[in-house]
Amino acid sequence: MNSLYVSDLDGTLLRSDETLSKFTVDTINELTSNGMLFSYATARSLVTAKKVTKGLNTHFPLIVYNGAFIMDNVTEEILLAHYFGDDITKVFEELFENDIYPIVYAYIDGVEKFSFIPEKCTIGMQKFIQSRNGDKRINIVKQPVELTKGDTFYITCIDTPEKLESFYIKYRDQYHAVYQRDIYSGEQWLEIMPKAASKSNAIRELKKILKCEKLVTFGDGKNDIDMFEMSDEAYAVENADEELKAIAAGIIESNNNDGVAKWLRENIKG
Repeated sequence: MNSLYVSDLDGTLLRSDETLSKFTVDTINELTSNGMLFSYATARSLVTAKKVTKGLNTHFPLIVYNGAFIMDNVTEEILLAHYFGDDITKVFEELFENDIYPIVYAYIDGVEKFSFIPEKCTIGMQKFIQSRNGDKRINIVKQPVELTKGDTFYITCIDTPEKLESFYIKYRDQYHAVYQRDIYSGEQWLEIMPKAASKSNAIRELKKILKCEKLVTFGDGKNDIDMFEMSDEAYAVENADEELKAIAAGIIESNNNDGVAKWLRENIKG
């Protein structure tokens, strides 16, 4: 039976300083060279995911933007994509009316961009944008209407819980919405994606692409719940959210102690 192993990145495969240990890189590279089918599913874009996984020989398709895209890690070709329909216009209107001006990810004239209005950015948004300094996807705009341009696939709001929670409650059934604090900054995030954009849906497609029957996953956050629920085996790192731990098949060592790599080395015959 072909098995597919899928790990979340931040807080799971990556250490708290957003790096991979040499042990993790060497372990995964050795096992994949001997036939292990391994991928990762992350909220990151392919651009930032590739930066923090440098040295990892992941030549299989990867799941990025929480499942909005499956992309070929080598050619960067989009193998699966989910975009918002015209109904997202109403969401933008409601956010703007409540003084929320998000970071918006879209393909504009065929080029991936993330757009924002500098004067409308919260402190949390400013910190995030600074961490992406030099990113070729940066698109500074001046008017709210410019945030709605292109084929939108991901909306990120970074603000106070008082401003964001009601919108999470309002949108969570109509869209795939993730409401949680960022593990690095502690800022409150509300991420809104098309309903079909989820790690679980993307993994289903990836299993078909790679012709795999069994699925083993690793994660740490609430946005990993859907992929845990569809897994044959799912393991939460020791530092994971308690809600995720409750549905895990087992608890492995933390992200800072190479929990995923240690489990793979102990359980897969290279």
